[in-house]
Amino acid sequence: MNDPASMLEARAQQLLAELTTAEKLALLDGDTPFWSGMADIALNQASHRHPWPAGQLPRLGLRGLQFVDGPRGVVLEGGATTFPVPMARGACWDPELEERIGEAIALEARSFGANWVAGVCINLLRHPGWGRAQETYGEDPVHVGAMGAAMTRGLERHAVACVKHFALNSIDSSRFLVDVQVGQRALHELYLPHFRDCVEAGAGSVMSAYNQVNGHWCGQQPELLRRILKERWGFGGFVVTDFIFGLRDGVAALLAGQDLEMPFPMVFAGCLPEAVADGRVPMGCVDEAVLRLLQVQLGVPPGTYPASLRSCQRHRALAREAATRSIVLLRNEGQVLPFRGLSSLAVIGRLASLPNLGDRGSSDTRPRPGAVVTPLQGLRDAAPELRIEQASGDSPQEAAELAARCDAALVVVGLDWRLEGEHIHPGDIAPILRLIPPPGWLLRMLGRRRLMPLWRPVAEMIAWITSFASARQGGDFAAGDRTDLSLPADQVALIRQVAAAHPRTVVVLMGGGGLLIEDWRQLVPGLLLLWYPGEQGGAALADVLLGRVSPSGRLPFSMAADTAHLPPFEPRARQVVYDHWHGYRRLQRDGHPAAYPFGFGLSYSRFTASALTAELRRADGRMDQLKASVTITNTGEMEAAEVVQLYLEPPAREIERPARTLVAFQRLLLAAGESRRLTLDIPLRACATFEPVQDGFVTEGGVHRLVLARHVEEEGLAVELELDAALVCR
Repeated sequence: MNDPASMLEARAQQLLAELTTAEKLALLDGDTPFWSGMADIALNQASHRHPWPAGQLPRLGLRGLQFVDGPRGVVLEGGATTFPVPMARGACWDPELEERIGEAIALEARSFGANWVAGVCINLLRHPGWGRAQETYGEDPVHVGAMGAAMTRGLERHAVACVKHFALNSIDSSRFLVDVQVGQRALHELYLPHFRDCVEAGAGSVMSAYNQVNGHWCGQQPELLRRILKERWGFGGFVVTDFIFGLRDGVAALLAGQDLEMPFPMVFAGCLPEAVADGRVPMGCVDEAVLRLLQVQLGVPPGTYPASLRSCQRHRALAREAATRSIVLLRNEGQVLPFRGLSSLAVIGRLASLPNLGDRGSSDTRPRPGAVVTPLQGLRDAAPELRIEQASGDSPQEAAELAARCDAALVVVGLDWRLEGEHIHPGDIAPILRLIPPPGWLLRMLGRRRLMPLWRPVAEMIAWITSFASARQGGDFAAGDRTDLSLPADQVALIRQVAAAHPRTVVVLMGGGGLLIEDWRQLVPGLLLLWYPGEQGGAALADVLLGRVSPSGRLPFSMAADTAHLPPFEPRARQVVYDHWHGYRRLQRDGHPAAYPFGFGLSYSRFTASALTAELRRADGRMDQLKASVTITNTGEMEAAEVVQLYLEPPAREIERPARTLVAFQRLLLAAGESRRLTLDIPLRACATFEPVQDGFVTEGGVHRLVLARHVEEEGLAVELELDAALVCR
């Protein structure tokens, strides 16, 4: 009884026994009153002003959970560090770095008084046009799971990690409408493993999604919330709704495993007191939810966290490290990079001199004034001896003339929050707002009979106001999902004209989702992805362009050569089918090489792999995991990092499976000429298929090939291993 978990449970049980029924029900809601809270969002950008409280009960000394968003840094006003967006950090393929970033975000959150951070967005990038692509890590569950679990561990050192959005939430424009149809195999093999990784990493909370899965809203989806998350995986934390619009039926939700509605007393408050009183909701169900909430709150690490943690030198250095490691060099013909021996450089494009941090939805950050290093500033700071001339690119002809006068040209183009990001359709949320009871003073003034017939248009008006306040920034609405993955036409025209004027043209792409670049990419000798690189992105770019650091980012998703090679994508779909076939899995199946494949990225150095071996490790008389070992050598002339990627090719069977899937990876920094032998652990679950009849993961009998490759399409170095057919786990 002396271990911390048992002590927390005992204290939570003691508090539970002291609560009245009314207090228990109040703990199932956020603590901010609905109407004043909605006004605060609409008029004061509340999500950037203060954390959202829940679970406060001064009578028993409960200070509550204080929620804040933060996939790329704490979103509150006050100068928190802005890190590269998660997709950029996914390109680092570096869980150790991601864990350090998670801890830094948690420390800064605590300095604002927050102790609960929604920093773990791990919905798979099923289509690269998803508006919120930048908030996740990539298209593959093994890769996304490793990164999300690392962020979870980092956050949980000082706060409660919130993992979102559970599950299959990867269309933004219809997220309040769409019903995602998915079979058991695709669900368990592709769309849930990364959530399980985060649960096993110690996540204290999981956020349910707005969408439906197989006919049930995720906020009241019993298979997802109770049978899989809580029973199969043994999740001991609590489930929270996505904000404001996350519930449709409060009774069904609580019975299905939903524990907390945020950020206001809304649907739960309107139905649970009566449902408990008449027996539709057993008191034991309420007690289970309250107990989970109490245990997590009691487990928050104590301590005082000063404001000096925000954007401190250590965290700025961490942001720069992440931005540097995330840069993916896609093309380097004639070794145009790194820039050496230049006396002048033309820097062209509007985005070269503007802060471009990403979406302005729920993940929007507010760095301190002057904190953001743009590409132009980064180059000027790093190379004061270099004559740098700038052109906005508004006139391609003037830009081309400038490029022709310089030793090289750098064109910075891409996306910003106007072209991709989170989006709300007001009409979609009105039916949910109609579930919220009108304010008491209005009911008393007009009476229920007179007021309720008017409530629908009032709800519509509130929906429009809320959507307008949430999505409107700087005079325009965020674009949401994209069906056209091309760069804007004016940017393509700029690239073409500058490339024609100078043979040493390098293009820098910014953004968070996929881009279709097939019609111009071979016109330029140099091409790299900068993503939305955070506040230190310009300094990181200069380090790579000038050869101070070798580029080491690798693509976290496939860049297709044609949109016809991607899954169907209808942003306003009412129903969609999710299967195994997206990203590199789909390209392999259909025989379409990517423009740049998953895992691809060039380096200024060279690497060789040799002596690949693999063995089966058993525990307690049954299969536990595979271990693969390989020697990696840096045969180049400078220190550089390699991302070692291991893929599985299963035996040919009647069951349809992807031809090759990622099962393990590791980032490795090597000095010039250095060799190192490393071992990769591969859970058998990653090699198995989900068998609905056995209700668990089963390995196929036969010869499996493990392939070490620099990207998913490389032939690579292979070793064969025979596995028996066996039930691995449930």
